[in-house]
Amino acid sequence: MSSLGSATVSFIGAGAMAEAMIAGVLNRQLIRPEQVHASHPRADRRQELQTRYGINVHHMNLEAAQAGDIVVLTIKPQILKRVIPELRGNLRADQLVLSIIAGAPIHALATGLLHPAIARAMPNTPAQIGQGMTVWTTTHEVHHDQKAQVKELLGALGKEIWVEDEQMVDMATALSGTGPTYVFMVMEALIDAGVHLGFSRRVATELVEQTMLGSVMFALETRKHPAELRNMVTSPGGTSAEAIYQMEKGALRTVLSKAVYAAFLRTQTLSESVSKNIDKE
Repeated sequence: MSSLGSATVSFIGAGAMAEAMIAGVLNRQLIRPEQVHASHPRADRRQELQTRYGINVHHMNLEAAQAGDIVVLTIKPQILKRVIPELRGNLRADQLVLSIIAGAPIHALATGLLHPAIARAMPNTPAQIGQGMTVWTTTHEVHHDQKAQVKELLGALGKEIWVEDEQMVDMATALSGTGPTYVFMVMEALIDAGVHLGFSRRVATELVEQTMLGSVMFALETRKHPAELRNMVTSPGGTSAEAIYQMEKGALRTVLSKAVYAAFLRTQTLSESVSKNIDKE
């Protein structure tokens, strides 16, 4: 039985991630279309969502927010400073706010909205096909039943992990949130390498896509450490050994580690910027 029950869920901003969550909860029959509300400034987008899912749509953010037991903020960070004043002081004490806004810290949201019950989540783009990884946390004011509802909502996007320390959400932003960027760049580089060898781009793409997919599935299935799996296919003096030598020589591990850490520092900078923008309102 769904922990959401008869709860209503309102999405402030109805872009790709909001639609992924809407589709996920409806496909899993966790809630009914009439329990879902969404706001968007464009009439054509509202009509599209209403036609596709049969949900309630609103032009005004406040109207949508007041209709929901759970208010999901799915807007872009730069729009947040315009939305906060609309909702400030207008939320009921029993409402839960779930934010999936990148770089928006809980203290800034709670202060800006004058509302203590906040959950903050960081999904990634594969969530749009139900294969995402989301890390989330909550304030102490979010009670057990509300946590169960958040868990179910985020589960519609793929896998989810709750953490107690909000800084881990920033850390996850750099690792799993930004992670698809690293994967896609490695894919692109391998495809280009295949083309350089003489494959057509179509064939090189298929080879790389299936190799990456199969490797990840093999790791998940065997539950072995990546180093152990790598050693399984590395023979002395073989092709894998030579390839590994070149990657180590090029400091691939260090480059990736620095990239993740740089993304983490950027997340903290964005959080400071978002906080200042909210404080100015």
